[in-house]
Amino acid sequence: MEDIQKAVRTCLTKYADFNGRAARPEFWWFILAQVVVGIILNMIVPVLGGLFSLAMLVPTLAAGSRRLHDIGKSGWLQLLGFIPLIGWAILIYWAAQPGQPESNQYGPPPADAPVTAAVAPGQQ
Repeated sequence: MEDIQKAVRTCLTKYADFNGRAARPEFWWFILAQVVVGIILNMIVPVLGGLFSLAMLVPTLAAGSRRLHDIGKSGWLQLLGFIPLIGWAILIYWAAQPGQPESNQYGPPPADAPVTAAVAPGQQ
């Protein structure tokens, strides 16, 4: 529960910050929380669900941009989302990829990024 709160707090604090990087857990916890709240609001009062979705548009785009930066891609690639199915599949695939462990053109790795050891193929 603490991870969800931290991710939501971070994404809402950086609601219009398209710079930097976002680790996988930050992005996916934020998306999960947004989907759950959106579904609940749509079930209770559909107008509130719509307003919530509209209010979350910029924070979601900013978090998506930072997530793409974490794997070394431009945030502008979110425009692939306008291509039904194929664009969505590509964006989901990229969002699920581990971030680059070293600094890239978008900055250093996020402080809360999980540390993964790189293993060469054939070695364990």
